[in-house]
Amino acid sequence: MNRLSLLLVIAAASMVTVGCKKTPPANVAATVNDRAITFADLEKQFKMQFPTEPGQAENDDQAMINKLEVLRSMIDQEIMMQRAEKNGLLAQQADVDAEFAKLKGGFTEEEFKKRLDERKMSAEDLKADIRKKLSIEKLITKEITSKINITDKDVSEFYAANKQNFNLAEPQVHLAQILTTPAPDSNIRNLKNDKAQNDDQAKRKIQQIADRIRAGEDFSMLAQNYSEDPGSSANGGDLGFVSETALEKANVALRRMVSEMQPGQVSPVINTGEGYRILKLLSKEPAGQRELSDPRVQQTIRETLMNRKDQLFRSAFLEAVRNEAHVENYLARVVGQLDPKK
Repeated sequence: MNRLSLLLVIAAASMVTVGCKKTPPANVAATVNDRAITFADLEKQFKMQFPTEPGQAENDDQAMINKLEVLRSMIDQEIMMQRAEKNGLLAQQADVDAEFAKLKGGFTEEEFKKRLDERKMSAEDLKADIRKKLSIEKLITKEITSKINITDKDVSEFYAANKQNFNLAEPQVHLAQILTTPAPDSNIRNLKNDKAQNDDQAKRKIQQIADRIRAGEDFSMLAQNYSEDPGSSANGGDLGFVSETALEKANVALRRMVSEMQPGQVSPVINTGEGYRILKLLSKEPAGQRELSDPRVQQTIRETLMNRKDQLFRSAFLEAVRNEAHVENYLARVVGQLDPKK
């Protein structure tokens, strides 16, 4: 038994005797409003997000940090799921089956099973994840997206304050990206807290994302959930406008590839020095001043403002529902050697 496994066994056993208001069952890592998240569920999610390669040395402290991050994400998802359940917004089975079929489409049974095995999942695990994702999306649509209103005045004020940004000295391309990197970065904060730990994991992760894009999943949502670029993941991978000169300086082959793409097109996986990327070309812009009357300018501004409001409202909403929930993170308590009576 390695040191990390021993730590978890000790943590589970310790929670039976640690002084607390309510002694949890020995296999419970956390509870949300008395609904349990078990160590088995945590271990499954942890192995899915941080698989250990054969022969790979494991840093026990870093692994525990990662495990606590995964548990925090599971707690947040459980809080959102309970709110969706309370509001009558749980996904219907027909919707789950349709999404499952979409993800499975294009693969043979053997290929699909291999993809699931790589993610340490069964078909039922995937359906449970789909139900959770669709339910939370319904909640977000009702509680957040439907309440965002970008007025013509908002657009005009943004343009007036940022007019120089719409004066292009040379042709530019508007790009979005999804990035996976070989090493973890403490600055990465995608919605799933999902981080590749080495080159093989980064490569597998970007390929799985590419498969999901081909299956029809939304690029910006995948970027928010999984991209490891701290500068763009929160904005759905949006990199803004990039000049052709800057693109060519960064990578000549990349510049050539982008020049051949059409707006809306998604690139294949690109191996760069920083990691693995998938690019989406949003638009191509010739040189010159873009006026507010240009529909593309208005669309860009509205999308920018929508993304900002969306991120703000999501953060505020999640913080509010966290405050309303009763959460006991028993694993964090034991690892941090905290006495709940103090």
